[in-house]
Amino acid sequence: MLEPDSRAMQHDEPEREAPLRASDFLRTHRAAVLAEWEHAMHSGEPRSSSWLLDHMPGLLGALADAVDQGPPDIDNTLSDEHAAMRLDQGFDIGDVVAEYALLRQCILRQLEAEPRGLAAGELERLEEVLDRAVVQTVRRFAQGRQRVLQALDRMSQAALDSPTVDLILVRLLTIVMESVLSVDAAAVLMVEGDRLVVRAAVGLGTREALGDSVRLDEGFVGEVATRREPLTLRSASTDARVALPALRESGLLAVHGVPLLEAGGRLLGVAYMGSHTSYAFTDEDMLLFRAMCQRATVHLTQARLRAAERDAREEAQRSLALLDALVAATPVGIAFFDRDLRYLRINQTLADINGFPPEEHVGRTFREMQPDEIADLVEPLLHRALTAVEPLQAFEFSTPPAMVPLRGKSTWQATFFPVRTPGDGLLGLGCTLVNITAHKQAEAALQHSVDFREQLLAVLGHDLRNPLNAIGASAFQLSRAQDLEPAEQRAVERIRKSAGRMGRMITDILDFARSKLGQGIPISPQVMNMAEVCQAALEELQVAYPHRKLSFDAVGDTTGDWDPDRVSQVLGNLVTNALHHGDADSPVRTTVRGEVKDVVLEVHNHGEPIPDELMPRIFDPFKTPSTLSTSTAPYKLQRSLGLGLYIVHQIARAHGGHVEVESNAREGTCFRVYWPRETRRLTRG
Repeated sequence: MLEPDSRAMQHDEPEREAPLRASDFLRTHRAAVLAEWEHAMHSGEPRSSSWLLDHMPGLLGALADAVDQGPPDIDNTLSDEHAAMRLDQGFDIGDVVAEYALLRQCILRQLEAEPRGLAAGELERLEEVLDRAVVQTVRRFAQGRQRVLQALDRMSQAALDSPTVDLILVRLLTIVMESVLSVDAAAVLMVEGDRLVVRAAVGLGTREALGDSVRLDEGFVGEVATRREPLTLRSASTDARVALPALRESGLLAVHGVPLLEAGGRLLGVAYMGSHTSYAFTDEDMLLFRAMCQRATVHLTQARLRAAERDAREEAQRSLALLDALVAATPVGIAFFDRDLRYLRINQTLADINGFPPEEHVGRTFREMQPDEIADLVEPLLHRALTAVEPLQAFEFSTPPAMVPLRGKSTWQATFFPVRTPGDGLLGLGCTLVNITAHKQAEAALQHSVDFREQLLAVLGHDLRNPLNAIGASAFQLSRAQDLEPAEQRAVERIRKSAGRMGRMITDILDFARSKLGQGIPISPQVMNMAEVCQAALEELQVAYPHRKLSFDAVGDTTGDWDPDRVSQVLGNLVTNALHHGDADSPVRTTVRGEVKDVVLEVHNHGEPIPDELMPRIFDPFKTPSTLSTSTAPYKLQRSLGLGLYIVHQIARAHGGHVEVESNAREGTCFRVYWPRETRRLTRG
């Protein structure tokens, strides 16, 4: 479009109006900006709700005030609330920034349609205010996410040892108290029948709260349970909705309650936190508490599943033990009686035990065919089984002393069960009798073996560790003394290293014992970054070996699902092995490399290669070959127990991975451990 002649406009058109200030523009065109925003929101991807749209007038007003007062004086309240709410709704930081970008576009479109332009510098001031709002929102979003992640990490650490439900609840509340400074009391109520019962409570005024209960629909906590959504009180001690004594009588002001819901919507309980000094919690504090309650719900569900699994396993083991006893302890005697306890049928095995042919039993009573000592013992049990709904199982008795010279010393197991018709008519009684003498003897021997194993593990894991820890601690204190001579300092350092080496040997022996006893090396996988765990482990090793160079490098995505303690143990064993067998002047290089399905951990050192005759058995325990040549003698002498690489191999297997090794004189020795990223989906025996 051609520009009109400015000279003609000087006479034919009135003077142009003065340029606008940015703050005046925002206030004047607020309705137009809101309409533009709403149109853009509806034309884009549908959203269930928009907090920013609901509070847009306030945000535009805050931006206008900030333009007037200057960017340093901008009110960050709305930005902070926006960041906290978006984090609670599960938005990522890109979504939040995109909302502000859309707001900027709407404002600029209105500016383009405005016949008057902004005064000089006003657009720059407006842009700066918007940029500061974005920066503040992103900063608070990141801070809130970091705070939540740290609290959830502590929750995960608290559940590593598979604690009971009550212990998980106490740990949750303790972490809440430590993470939210304004919290003075917290409690968890669990659903038990039709009531909510306080199962855990910490903080001021909660000593007497344990065991208190309310109905599922009673009071404030009942309202949280019924509505299945978080609720907040400003003055719990005076609110009429409060029915729980711990809330009403402790003088709490702000109280925030959260339902504990499983993934399917099943209510497990209600958790609340309260403050004696504040009438309201911040959005970030309430977000943190809700996130921790969600994670605690997962751990509670897992704890219940573990308990159910443990009970099922114990029941299966009991049934299997009974079945093993019946199968192993042959022969088995079988007999059937009528309701008067007369023999209807008896097999040859039980007849031989009684000492009479089978035909002589039929039609005669149990007492007629048994010595008085056995009849007096067993006959009352037979009468009880006739009237019982459930069978009388696994009743054990031994040969009466008076009959031992005639029949010998034996132990028997009997089962008595009523025999009924489909119409529930009682026909009589069935009986099975098993000689379990050998089983009892084997059971006693097995118990003796188990007791010995437990005593040995207790000695290694407790009786040896305690004095060893005392030695290490004492050596550490001595090393800090200022008046030690160089020779004395070296002696103390040798004591510290020897104590550490003995501790690792004890750990290896315990893991070896578990693997050989069929239990396998236990692991507790969790989401982790292998590069971070390995770097931390190497820093500890560097302190133990200050005169050796340990290098580290990480490439690609190194996150996955593993046990961090076991990863550190693998790296420690491999690096220690490399330090012992590598050249003293050459560095030990550790590399963590992320691949598509695996993360590969490599430990490389230069020095004498592994002997060819040892390579096929490098991961075997206690490998001290007696036929090594003279050139391989140094390797043999430095091997100690020979369990380090065995433990590495077993830990890798427990994670579903494997270990490879390459060794030659030119390139040195390199151990590679392949860690599948999804350990939890693997089947471990």
